[in-house]
Amino acid sequence: VQLQASGGGLVQAGGSLRISCAASRSILRINAMGWYRQAPGKQRELVAAITSGGRTNHADSVKGRFTISRDSAKNTVYLQMNSLKPEDTAVYLCNAYLVESDYIGRNYWGQGTEITVSS
Repeated sequence: VQLQASGGGLVQAGGSLRISCAASRSILRINAMGWYRQAPGKQRELVAAITSGGRTNHADSVKGRFTISRDSAKNTVYLQMNSLKPEDTAVYLCNAYLVESDYIGRNYWGQGTEITVSS
């Protein structure tokens, strides 16, 4: 699975941004897709995820502000980020988790997209 992330940039605190992750195959056949982020000096953390069945999960730190969604026709997953805070500044990475024909689950990563929230 190849993943192409886009949409990062610089935004002021309180602003909004939407990032996208386009997959090279049907996202309905990918067990789960998600967004992680990694800030300088911090561990990578899960921001939000969506399963092939459409169930979503958001980290407590972003609940009510960020929303993960998908467009299966475009094989694309989105992360809509509202009310951005400086602490949301990080490199955001798209992830796909796929249980393949050998029944082994594998993680695939896109390139990061950098988001900087200025105060």
